[in-house]
Amino acid sequence: MSIEANHPQRSSSPAGSGRSSPAFPRARGGGDDGSIRKDKNYRRYASGVERALSLFDTALHEWADYISFLGRLLKALQARPAGTSDIPHKFVVAKRLAQCLNPVLPSGVHQKTLEVYGYIFSVLNKEGLGRDLSLYLPGLSPTLSFASLSVKPALLSLFETFVLALDPVALRPALKAIVLSLLPGLEEETSEEFERTYGILNRFKDVSGLEFGQNANIVDVSRDQYFWQCMFLASITSSSRRQGVLSYLVRNLPKLGSLPPLNSTPLRRDQQESNSIEREQFSPAMEAVASPEPGLLIRCFATGLRDEQLLIQRGFLDLLVTHLPLHSTFLQLKVTSEDLERLIAAAASVVARREMSLNRRLWTWFLGPDPLTQRPNNAPRSSDSDDNDNPETHPELTQSEYFERYGLNALVSSIQRMLVSDSLTTAAKARPFRICLSLMDRWEIGGLVVPRIFLMALESVWHYQKIARSKESFVEVLRSANVFFDGIESGLIWGELIKVILLAVQVDESSLEHAQDRLDLVLFIVTKFNVKEEEMLNLHIPTTALLLLICIRNNQSQPSVWSNLGYGELHRRALTICSHLIDLIPGRSFSVESSSQASNTSKAKGIESEPQNRQLLESITHFYEKHHGSVETSPRPISPKELGTYLLDSAIHMVIKELDPLGRVTDIEMELAILEKLARKVPKSENSNWEKCLSILVKSSKAIFGEGEHSFLFQAISAITSALEIVQLALPAAAWKSDFRVRQIIPNLITNLWFHLSPSRPQYNVEAARCIIRIQRISPESQLIEGSITALMIGGDDTNNRIRGVDVEAARRFITLWAHSVSTFNGSLGSSHISLNSNQKGDQAGKEIVILARPLLLLLDSLFDPKSEVFFFTCNWLGSLTNVQIITEFLLRRLQKHCFPTQGAGPEDPGWISHNADEFLYYLQTTSNLVQYSKNNIWSSLTNEIAVGNFSVHEQKSENNSREESKELSSDHKTSLTAQVYFSRICLDIFRMHRQEIGLFTGQNSALCRAASLLLQQLLVGLSSAFIAEEDLETLIIETLSRSVQHHDVLLQIHLMDLVLVALRVQMGKKESISAPKRRRTISRETVRGIGRQSLSIEKNEKDQAGQILPPPPALLDCLMLGLSSPNTHPVLEHWVVFLNDCLLFYPDNGSQVLMPLVDCFIKSLESVFKDMQVSFEESHTGPVAAVEPITTLITLLNGLEQALASAHDQLTHTDPGIHTAKSPDPVQGFFGNMVSGVFAPDPQRPRPMTANNRLTVLLCFKDAVRLGLKIWSWGDYRAESSSRIFTTSASFNHTSLRMKNRTRRILEHLFAAEALECLETLIELWYKAEDDVGTTQPATVFNLLHALDGSRPRNTIPAIFNAIYSRTNPNALDPIRKSTLTSDLSDITLAGFLIAYTRSLEDDAMDEIWTDCMTFLRDVLANPLPHRQTLPKLLEFTAILGEKVNNTNFGEQRRMRRDLGELFVRILAATFTTKPLGFSLDSSPASGAEKTSRKSSSESLQNLDLRKTLVSDDVVAILASIMPNLSKILIDTDRITVATTTVSAQVLTPTFRWKSYPQNVTRSTLDILYAMSRIPEASKVWRKDVAEAFNDAKYFCASSLSLAEHGWFPILRQWTLLDKDRMPELLARLSSPTSAGIMFGVGASSARLEADRKTQLNLRRMVALVLASPIDTFVANLSGIQEKLVELMTATAASSPSSATRSEIFMLLRSLVLRILPVHMASFWPIINSELYDAIASLFSDGSHDTYNVYCVVQACKLLETLLVLAPDDFQLREWLFITDTIDAVYRPPSWEPVALVDELSDDLDSKAGVSHSAVTPLVSSGGSRRKPLLTSDIVKGASKEDLVNRVLRPFFRQLSINSFESVYSMEAPDWQACYDDLLDDTFDESTIV
Repeated sequence: MSIEANHPQRSSSPAGSGRSSPAFPRARGGGDDGSIRKDKNYRRYASGVERALSLFDTALHEWADYISFLGRLLKALQARPAGTSDIPHKFVVAKRLAQCLNPVLPSGVHQKTLEVYGYIFSVLNKEGLGRDLSLYLPGLSPTLSFASLSVKPALLSLFETFVLALDPVALRPALKAIVLSLLPGLEEETSEEFERTYGILNRFKDVSGLEFGQNANIVDVSRDQYFWQCMFLASITSSSRRQGVLSYLVRNLPKLGSLPPLNSTPLRRDQQESNSIEREQFSPAMEAVASPEPGLLIRCFATGLRDEQLLIQRGFLDLLVTHLPLHSTFLQLKVTSEDLERLIAAAASVVARREMSLNRRLWTWFLGPDPLTQRPNNAPRSSDSDDNDNPETHPELTQSEYFERYGLNALVSSIQRMLVSDSLTTAAKARPFRICLSLMDRWEIGGLVVPRIFLMALESVWHYQKIARSKESFVEVLRSANVFFDGIESGLIWGELIKVILLAVQVDESSLEHAQDRLDLVLFIVTKFNVKEEEMLNLHIPTTALLLLICIRNNQSQPSVWSNLGYGELHRRALTICSHLIDLIPGRSFSVESSSQASNTSKAKGIESEPQNRQLLESITHFYEKHHGSVETSPRPISPKELGTYLLDSAIHMVIKELDPLGRVTDIEMELAILEKLARKVPKSENSNWEKCLSILVKSSKAIFGEGEHSFLFQAISAITSALEIVQLALPAAAWKSDFRVRQIIPNLITNLWFHLSPSRPQYNVEAARCIIRIQRISPESQLIEGSITALMIGGDDTNNRIRGVDVEAARRFITLWAHSVSTFNGSLGSSHISLNSNQKGDQAGKEIVILARPLLLLLDSLFDPKSEVFFFTCNWLGSLTNVQIITEFLLRRLQKHCFPTQGAGPEDPGWISHNADEFLYYLQTTSNLVQYSKNNIWSSLTNEIAVGNFSVHEQKSENNSREESKELSSDHKTSLTAQVYFSRICLDIFRMHRQEIGLFTGQNSALCRAASLLLQQLLVGLSSAFIAEEDLETLIIETLSRSVQHHDVLLQIHLMDLVLVALRVQMGKKESISAPKRRRTISRETVRGIGRQSLSIEKNEKDQAGQILPPPPALLDCLMLGLSSPNTHPVLEHWVVFLNDCLLFYPDNGSQVLMPLVDCFIKSLESVFKDMQVSFEESHTGPVAAVEPITTLITLLNGLEQALASAHDQLTHTDPGIHTAKSPDPVQGFFGNMVSGVFAPDPQRPRPMTANNRLTVLLCFKDAVRLGLKIWSWGDYRAESSSRIFTTSASFNHTSLRMKNRTRRILEHLFAAEALECLETLIELWYKAEDDVGTTQPATVFNLLHALDGSRPRNTIPAIFNAIYSRTNPNALDPIRKSTLTSDLSDITLAGFLIAYTRSLEDDAMDEIWTDCMTFLRDVLANPLPHRQTLPKLLEFTAILGEKVNNTNFGEQRRMRRDLGELFVRILAATFTTKPLGFSLDSSPASGAEKTSRKSSSESLQNLDLRKTLVSDDVVAILASIMPNLSKILIDTDRITVATTTVSAQVLTPTFRWKSYPQNVTRSTLDILYAMSRIPEASKVWRKDVAEAFNDAKYFCASSLSLAEHGWFPILRQWTLLDKDRMPELLARLSSPTSAGIMFGVGASSARLEADRKTQLNLRRMVALVLASPIDTFVANLSGIQEKLVELMTATAASSPSSATRSEIFMLLRSLVLRILPVHMASFWPIINSELYDAIASLFSDGSHDTYNVYCVVQACKLLETLLVLAPDDFQLREWLFITDTIDAVYRPPSWEPVALVDELSDDLDSKAGVSHSAVTPLVSSGGSRRKPLLTSDIVKGASKEDLVNRVLRPFFRQLSINSFESVYSMEAPDWQACYDDLLDDTFDESTIV
């Protein structure tokens, strides 16, 4: 509210008046002399009136009794002595008369009441009625709103005859109430009383404008301002009276439509003083309306325009058009800009109703009257118009100009305020868009408004997306914004977006953050809104994309900007927008035919210079700024063809700038993607920029190697590859193949990619392989890539020397390329017809593999040198391949090519042998090596059928062959052969040809035969025999082996390991040696299939001999551990694993003793290598890891760990087969599949005891293996969600993590099959403790693992959990083979908790597998429940989960199963409370029934852990709270539901409510149980008893928290009151009437009074709680009884029983009724509230009595008053002037003003009593916000002591109340109902105020 410094002041009171406002009497005195009261006749007169008044409390039963009472009262009043003008007992008389005007009484009673009023007014003289107006007017005020036709004339007569005759000074405070009371008479203009009421209001207006003193009869309309202000306030505060206000304004409001001076710019009032503008004088009538506060008129119109009734809105719009036009001086100069915006916003909001009648009036007001003359379009505008003096309008202004001049700024500001409002509601956020959409119906308005709010509107949606309460809310707002967006011209949209883009990309360092936000806004707009209109796609989007690319290029050319890190993010955002825009552009947009108009620029020659860029920018910005992007008024800035050329050139130069010099490559992928999209969409044409791009690529490909960090290098390589693909796409095929630069780039790229294929750097393996494949697809010749790879493998360019320099590192890189290349097209080459023939031009897959042909041969050449390190590497690689069919058929093709002569030559010609023998011999030997060194997987390839085709060896036979033989061979030609058969035939053919060549024994031929025989031997015989060498130097050899490990001598290690094995066997008498192939066999990296083939069992006679021999030397174990743990052995680690496996055979009796150190060694090595592999995928990692090949090393170590565990467990099962765990019903294939059937399988025929230490050792090793396996298995899941990985390594990471997960899953499968119970307990321990060494394993990861393992299916896992529980509760009940060894620190409670969590994670269909086991277990528990007493609550929850899941399935006999489950549930529930009643834990902790405590870390002490477990086990209340809502699903029988609820009530609810710690022991779970029972029909009798017992307890209001009361107790009370209507009458019956008999004297008088007070207070608070908890108007039927009891209690005094101390609760009850009962039902309460409030607050006067009202009663009375002021019910507005100053006088106080309202007068009295001025009072601070909240809150009251409440709380409260109430009305704040509710709730449960 704005208060002008120079506002017109009211005239002071005339001389001798003493004051300008009356001083109404308070309740403590009257106005007559004491001599009159002593008169005998007066006393008789007063006694008669008193007797008549007493009839009201005793004799009123029907409406006729009211008439009788009023007649007796009137007769008593008429018996007054002569000369007496006083009314005895006037306060009671006024109160009874007001009660007789109850709307529910018939009109006869009302007429009789008005008759009594008339007589009293006639008795009172003018001064007496003015003095007592505060007593009688409140009763009369609401009458007109419900009066009948017969009553209204009498009521209006009272106003005309008596009230109008009063002194204006006496009427001033009550004028607003009088206006409100008369306005109902103006609602219907056709009514009989309309004119009369209208005349009365006019007379009140005249009376309020009279001057006092000598000119009292002179009427001056300029002094009507106070009346108008009251009228406006009435309209603002009372919506029910707004129709009457509208009717009065239509007749009386002066027209405020005069124009400001012509040709002047409209200015705001705050601009007038600074510019000293002379304005015309307002007329007196206008001044009266606008003074002293013009904002009230604006708010009157604003509330009227926002009214819910259509007619009222229409009426106020008519008033705006006729009386308050937009161009009026009042709006343009008088009111503030904020008020004008408020008015225009309210007017604009009417368009939301979609009502044409409202919109038509709004357009008229916005656009002004039609011009008086219509000028031609080309006629000049005259400045000297003849109509300049017209007071209505300016003929020079069109309607659009009129709105732009007078209303545009205010409307735009008001919409902007709506857009930036703090409201989060969907309606508030969508309202401005709907308003704008409607405003766009008139182009004169929308065309001016939309451009100014367009960006802000969309920005508000963008911000709302971040703070919206739900996705649905945002979608709703976005839908409205989309409709608004679709209605805007596309040129305007893109013109605004271009402005934003230019502001964003042309920024300095200080505004980077704002620039990024601008680009985010643009991206939000183009992605969330419809930008696919044809004009946008063909014109605006390509133009915007070009502008964005030009701006990016300009910034690239500025080194200072380019080097700024903040600009990098801005650059990425710009590229994202550009990419999205280009995606939207159709290819047809760049065709010449799509141009409808010529371009205003010259033909494009490419963007080569900055001036041309600047010219394009200027052309584009001019098109959108001057022509608004419209092709109708201006040609396109650039033609379509030129636009495509410019776009492509800009993208090329942008990429060139990134690559030359090679700088940041973080964004190059996005830039290349943009270039590729443009290259595909823009028509191909000659462009020299492509040639320049190729040159830059040559330069960059040479410069990147060896520079920068690891990730930078690969990103640069990938970028160059992508750029090369784009250039190949853009250039013609002939030009591409003939360009020499391509042959320079490709070798450079292959060289750079070769570096990233190293297995030591697995970060980019997959990506590098894919890049090579991409290069191959665009390469002009495949031999170019093949030659480059070959040169890299041999370290030079001489490709003829196949074994020149191939080292292990080159081999590793090749097999990495092979693995990822073959996997790329494995689907197309997985059949038996795979071919690597490069001559097959149509086979793209073959073309892709042919680049690896010569490198593959180089690698296979290493098999010729068994002493080289590459040889062992190649052997391991071949053994690891699952299928070598591709290599096999490749060699077949090469053999075919070199085997037989060309056409025309024959085998009889010896020349062909010398010509082809070398090549043929080479391929034959290579094939032989392949078969020899890949025995594990060669047979699957050799046995596959191949398509022979023209592949026959006999196809080139001479014509001399017999016809029969040719026929036979032709038959063979038509069939398919296996590779094994075909290789064999080749060998046989060689023998045949050798037989034909008599006398020709050359070295070549002999070599062919030897090679053929060796190959044939491999094919037919298989593995070669082994030999034994005897040695006796095992100790020295072991030491030498250890030294070789330390010195990294890999070849020596392999030979020494074989030597050690031979030496040990010779020493131990084992003449049977392990064959060399077995020792050298490789363990597969992908599977344990090879392990499965290796037999770990020893023949019986060998075991007998082993029991008699000496153990191996101790140094062997140390050597094994060193070899397995040292990084130097990683290249031959698989040989060490095989070596370990062979050595374990020498520990037949004490294998468990060496198992622990070996497993520990394996675990540490695995963790170290696994950590290295994790580091390799971190973003900060740049170099190789410690492990040479971390993935292969990990898999090998896992294989070794698996073998060690298998061997140890094998020894256990052979030693004592009686101890084992249940096996999986399904056999597991592989090593552990053999374990299930042999290695780990028990042998019941050989029962031999086993030592506990050995078994414990093995199980501890199993636990370590499970922990590590879970850690590795869960790594992929966790890292997939982590942000620390580089995006470009995602493919390699996924590949690696998947391999590791599959391998660890298999070993975990085998561990579970061996020791299911112990492994499961280990996982449960990890799930519970969440140990740090499990990484970031979450409980869900454990469940995911269990669901993934075949051996841990529900039917296996659930019985294992039962066994684990039994092992801790009742181990004697289990068979020995089912007992747990208790190696895991788990309690039965923890296991039960895991059982619940695991069962919840199962699918419903799994119940079919576990149902029988679950039922058996539960029955066993119930057979002996005492050992399970701690877990019974958990088992109860488990049973409930079973019931819920069974309810969702249909297997088995449902009814029988549900019946059995229900029986078990009821029995477990009873057993739970039988074994341990709830009462034992009620005293242990107030929160013993609270929610479960959070899990602590594994490092906490065992004592704390056990304590937590105990607390968890006692939480039966929380468990029942989760079960009760679904009880009907668990128990289908009504009887069982009744039994269960009765048990819960008797065992949980009743003890809780009766315990001594009640209500502190009541938790939310307890109340959830009670609420759930209230919704079960079968438990209706049970829970009501418990609620009644708890609610009637005296300690109920000592609740632990208000949240518990509101959200826990109140829903229960609501159910209680809705089902039982007698709750309120029962409480009313408990209230006893105050009495003073028998307690005035005696010893127990005081205690009896206190007890009565306490009972009354508690009952009243219970009534408050019921009212607050129940829905609105629930207790309307009980209002009469409540009123009756309250009236009785209000008669209490300080000495009565109960005493007046219960007044606080009475005020609380009244507050609850005001909050929960509609005002229409509260009419009979207002006289009581009025009287009681007045008396309570007035008791604080210095001469008042404090006996009846203590300070807490006064505080509650003040809270009731403030609640009424905040909610402002209509009936109380007629009375609020008695308590506060509710008019303009609260702010604009007249001179010599003295308070009249009770609160204001009391404030002055307290100030004078304290001896300080009100300026020294510390004001109360409101909580703020946009809603009207109470000042006097419970927190403020509780912060002051009882002695300081008046001075510290009430005195500042009284001082602020009037002004705070007026300001909240002025600010049009909505009442905060919730704040009033919360404060009353706090007071109700404040036990400190109870006696």
